[in-house]
Amino acid sequence: MEDPGVRILCPKPVITRNEPGLQWLIGSPFFPDPLAVVSTFRCMHSTTSPPQSVFSIDYAKESEDLRVLLLKGFHIIGALVVQKDGSEEQIASQAIDAALKIRKCLEVDGFGGTSEKHGLIGAAADIVTGDTHFFVSCKENGWSLKPVSSVVYDTDPEQYVWETACLLHCKLPMTVPLYIPVDKKSSATEIHSSILEAAVANFKDSRLACLIETSNKTHAEVPPPAIVHAVDFDFNIDLSASRAAEDPGVKLLRCSDFCLESKSEPNIFCPENADVIEVMLLLNRSKKPLESGAPLTTYFPVDEETKLVILEFNLDVLCYAPKDLPLIDALPKLIIPGLIDQLTAMKKIVLPDLLTSHHQQLQPYHFNPSGLLHPITAIYELTYGETEMKQVQARRSLHVRLGLPTDRPLLRISNALSFSEDSTKGKMRQKGPSLLQEVHIGIPGSGVSGGIVSLVQGSYEYYHYLQDGFDDSGWGCAYRSLQTIISWFRLQKYTSIDVPSHREIQETLVEIGDKEPSFVGSREWIGAIELSFVLDKLLGVSCKVINVRSGAELPEKCRELAMHFETQGTPIMIGGGVLAYTLLGIDYNEVSGDCAFLILDPHYTGTDDHKKIINGGWCGWKKAVDSKGKNFFLHDKFYNLLLPQRPDMV
Repeated sequence: MEDPGVRILCPKPVITRNEPGLQWLIGSPFFPDPLAVVSTFRCMHSTTSPPQSVFSIDYAKESEDLRVLLLKGFHIIGALVVQKDGSEEQIASQAIDAALKIRKCLEVDGFGGTSEKHGLIGAAADIVTGDTHFFVSCKENGWSLKPVSSVVYDTDPEQYVWETACLLHCKLPMTVPLYIPVDKKSSATEIHSSILEAAVANFKDSRLACLIETSNKTHAEVPPPAIVHAVDFDFNIDLSASRAAEDPGVKLLRCSDFCLESKSEPNIFCPENADVIEVMLLLNRSKKPLESGAPLTTYFPVDEETKLVILEFNLDVLCYAPKDLPLIDALPKLIIPGLIDQLTAMKKIVLPDLLTSHHQQLQPYHFNPSGLLHPITAIYELTYGETEMKQVQARRSLHVRLGLPTDRPLLRISNALSFSEDSTKGKMRQKGPSLLQEVHIGIPGSGVSGGIVSLVQGSYEYYHYLQDGFDDSGWGCAYRSLQTIISWFRLQKYTSIDVPSHREIQETLVEIGDKEPSFVGSREWIGAIELSFVLDKLLGVSCKVINVRSGAELPEKCRELAMHFETQGTPIMIGGGVLAYTLLGIDYNEVSGDCAFLILDPHYTGTDDHKKIINGGWCGWKKAVDSKGKNFFLHDKFYNLLLPQRPDMV
């Protein structure tokens, strides 16, 4: 056996994380290198609380989570343990045993040798130094561990993962009626299981057919759709075996036949730019009768009173596959198992509430958070929305498992990948016409010598007077500033709500008791305090308010404002007298005291022409006192500055 080498595709800090515990090493049977680690998932379930050791693993619960979370086409290739003491080789051996057990629980098949130790990675990392030692199990004089001769951290992992791969996507809504005897409610579980087992059997029915087409139907080179029949499926095929020896006269329909040959951005390798193949399942329930006859309706009376329970399952499966994989192999070994696993997981979730009036609203979503090289799938229970604590805890647990930061939303519904025709893949759908974003990019310098520039972090939309055909000239500047601020939270995925209209803002203030009902539909001004009330009500965002008695005092707040942009990064609303502006940044020289304010002016009434806006000074640097001695901020007016705080949330 050649000396083994491990290829690390994920960032090095992800491997150790500097926290004790066990992590599953994720790879793919489709990678050229079987020892390539694409990501790590932290083990979250223990048989004891607190865990007696990193190896006291509840394999049943772990496998339930991983079966849904991990896309088909990826699998566990080993385990890594981070702790302080112990023999590295012994820890690695135990890690390999744990990886073998979880693979058996996941019933990973179709890739060859999945029930064997051979080729699994065991790794031990020192929590203090971060030094990691890798071993590979091999068959030499019985089972043995072989130290890894080299560990390579790939410099272009996205290309390695996505250059020759694509995504298979299948959505399948299911409505399942259950007739449960009122006097025998104990049989509900059995009836529920039998009905779903029958549904699972349909996935392997010879009458099943799959309609295959590309998701990008607007491209000039769209491949024609095709139908693949289940009668051609081989559920026992080994996907690791080559089909090169197939009859050359038989043309296999492959994933590449539904991938685009050219793209607008061919060199960007990522899930959002990957080819997506849509799969629709069809079941032929009609059979040709032996002889013609009138249609019949059969009535089967029940012997006892029953209760009808309607369960709805919105299955949504995403799989990773190489482009050269034949579809008659990909469908039975990736899509069908994915649907079965997802339906099984949903069945277990709804079972406790089966006989209650509360039926959970379950929906799978696919995410590709920054730092992760491949998508993951999560099933959310949305009966009470995203802010319900049970949902928050579920997201927080996912953040911990995936090693994501726990102070920002990366797995909210607004972050989910979208494969619909009317939206760009992975991007958020937006109501109405698109607005200008990041208007300040490309503007001239501030003129402050030796200053340090602190800017808004992330995207925002420019809201100003007369937009959307709504005349708010003379009174709506604060409303427009608020809309720009909310657009920032929306584009940073802190919320999925639409940017509210003037009327919706007014209705919110009436709802919380700040204004009288007559306020709705009026043209009354609002200020920083009202904006803070709306942000708290609609987004749960808290705000800091800075009061200054005169515009002359604003330069004294530059250090504090710069700190806000460095730590919070949100747009600031400046209100003074009857005017409101949006502040996007500060250029400040602490030594000289010279400063400039990057102002986005909502009083603009023209079209959304970026050049016109910049040339007209509607977005640009404003000095407190310009070269002609004119004060931008009036000395006889007080100003309130609203500083929205970035939520510490998931």
